[in-house]
Amino acid sequence: MKRVRWGFIGCGDVVERKSGPAFSEVEGSAVVAVMSRSRDKARGYAERHGIGKWFTDAQQLIDDPEVNAVYIATPPSSHAPYAIMAMRAGKPVYVEKPLAATYDDCARINRVSEQTGVPCFVAYYRRYLPYFQRVKDIIDSGRIGKTVSVAVRFATPPWQLDYDRPETLPWRLVPDISGGGYFYDLAPHQMDFLQHLFGVIIEARGICSNRAGLYQPEDSVAAIFEFEDGLPGSGSWSFVGHESAREDRIQIVGTMGELSFSVFSYDPIVLHTSQGTETVRVENPTYVQYPIVKTVVEHLQGRAVCQMTSVAATPTNWVLYRILGKI
Repeated sequence: MKRVRWGFIGCGDVVERKSGPAFSEVEGSAVVAVMSRSRDKARGYAERHGIGKWFTDAQQLIDDPEVNAVYIATPPSSHAPYAIMAMRAGKPVYVEKPLAATYDDCARINRVSEQTGVPCFVAYYRRYLPYFQRVKDIIDSGRIGKTVSVAVRFATPPWQLDYDRPETLPWRLVPDISGGGYFYDLAPHQMDFLQHLFGVIIEARGICSNRAGLYQPEDSVAAIFEFEDGLPGSGSWSFVGHESAREDRIQIVGTMGELSFSVFSYDPIVLHTSQGTETVRVENPTYVQYPIVKTVVEHLQGRAVCQMTSVAATPTNWVLYRILGKI
């Protein structure tokens, strides 16, 4: 595939701010069509970004002969149907995280990808950002010694939309659409990156609760988990805490030091060793999905290998399900 001509299924805020422009900036890549069930959204996005075609039907976009790859940026409940439609049409897929709303849907996507030989990539873009590559470099260098424990800490006050009536809550708080609540939406980035650092998580258990009663899904989660080499980890997530408790941090403790960093706010990386404390600031690109999109495009052109496939993304869904007590 010399030139990757993308069709977008979904054109909401994530596509507008984080991912969409990257597809046009990567060499050998172009966006030729977009789709939304909302005619106004599809037409508006196409007009703002100079895209020639727009649709309100996903099958029409997938069947368009000019489209040879599909980006799925919809809520998770429709990831599997759209990904399977595209792969059966012979068109590679790049899908937003998490891979699907259910673990069973992840298995369906993997099965169709294997049957058709068409790849499906997943937007766990943090693996490819300079900030997180620096974290991995520090750990791999041995500066903190052998890792002995991992702790995830995340707390935030409710968002204003969380106080809306049930019928107007954001889709992330509708489990049938999102797969869960904010934990299911945000924790995948943390769990995926930790597995990138330390290998697959083979055991996970959680306690989940709804403490504030603002919406149906859990708003408070505590978990323990174990990586394949026996490394223990723990995590706590609160989406209804006080502002004074706001936190976004992963702490990695080793035999020779300790490393801490954020996942969403990109606060400076802090390294503590016997030599003292070192603070590391790393800038990310304007469009955070640019590095992974570039790798996906180069993979489809036969010039690189993108390891962030649907198979690689599935363990994260398994961990989420285990913590939430769904399997």
